[in-house]
Amino acid sequence: MKVATLSLLLGVSILATMLPRPDAALSQEVQPAPASLLVTVTGLKDATGEVGCALYASADGFPMEPAKAVQQWLPSQAGQTECRFTDLAPGRYAVAISHDGNGNRRTDTGIFGIPKEAWGVSNNVRPGMRPPRFEEAAIMIAGGTDTRIEVEIAK
Repeated sequence: MKVATLSLLLGVSILATMLPRPDAALSQEVQPAPASLLVTVTGLKDATGEVGCALYASADGFPMEPAKAVQQWLPSQAGQTECRFTDLAPGRYAVAISHDGNGNRRTDTGIFGIPKEAWGVSNNVRPGMRPPRFEEAAIMIAGGTDTRIEVEIAK
């Protein structure tokens, strides 16, 4: 091979290693901006105890296992209060709210599992003889948005 051809091949090889691979551009997806969710909790009868807000990213544990959710505890205020969740990835979420009057940070239930304390879920779903399902309470959060919902609690 001539020296000029060898130099050209070497130059092309070096240049090829410096250019991005076509499949590398495909694997670098643009991530959507994080979102936030503001939950206005209404129906608070008094200022005793705390308000627990639990944000679930799946049906796992919804609505009675707050350990499987992102939780917030706020001092109760008669009337309404607000919970804010930030840096959320786009997707489906459901919110469960409890007015914990006795300070044990859980929704107390009776013998048949019926809550003794005021509660509510997103979409204000209140089935008669069973707990709300994630699918009923689920809301869509889009990337880069500030979503606002209202959850009314009651016994």
